[in-house]
Amino acid sequence: MPDITVAAAAVAAAESVVSLPDAELIRGASAGLAEAREELARRYRGPAYVLALQLLGNREDALDVVQEAMLRLFATLGRLTPGRAVRPWLLAIVRNQARDLWRRQRVRRTEPIDGTGEGLAAELIARAPDPEEAAGREELRRRVWRALSRLSEDHREIVVLRDFHGLSYEEIAHVLDIKIGTVMSRLHAARRQLRARLSEDGRHA
Repeated sequence: MPDITVAAAAVAAAESVVSLPDAELIRGASAGLAEAREELARRYRGPAYVLALQLLGNREDALDVVQEAMLRLFATLGRLTPGRAVRPWLLAIVRNQARDLWRRQRVRRTEPIDGTGEGLAAELIARAPDPEEAAGREELRRRVWRALSRLSEDHREIVVLRDFHGLSYEEIAHVLDIKIGTVMSRLHAARRQLRARLSEDGRHA
């Protein structure tokens, strides 16, 4: 009977944290509450993985980066300013971890995108229900990834943060540790370069 009571209490605790706002979860996680940490991880592990995958182009590297980033997130929650959003904070950690990995490896291997499973192409654009439309979107995924992979690191990450993760200019400025004016000018240049890469890819298709 005690085991059943403990199990019921655990389920109730898990269900209660799901509805909590991030601020409450942060307080709970900072105090060592496992359920709060698990809920934060559930909410933000996905976006963190997508960003790591988009920046690194390799599943194993992305998973390693996200695992380390989540540990660092929990270790630095006490430095998170009250009211500050968790996602930009975590994405900043992911971005820095990805850059560190880039510097360590120097030469990265990028897995080919085959349009199946958990490939990066499937992460970029939602699948379409109509077969013909799905085929068109699949080709667009391939073209977008090829174009992104040919951008400079600075341009790729700012396009990904703005256009795929929807961060505001202010949030991007925090993630990249640059001024908002620099965000705007760099994003403009990056989008122009991306359009040029997509145009080149279309001519050679």
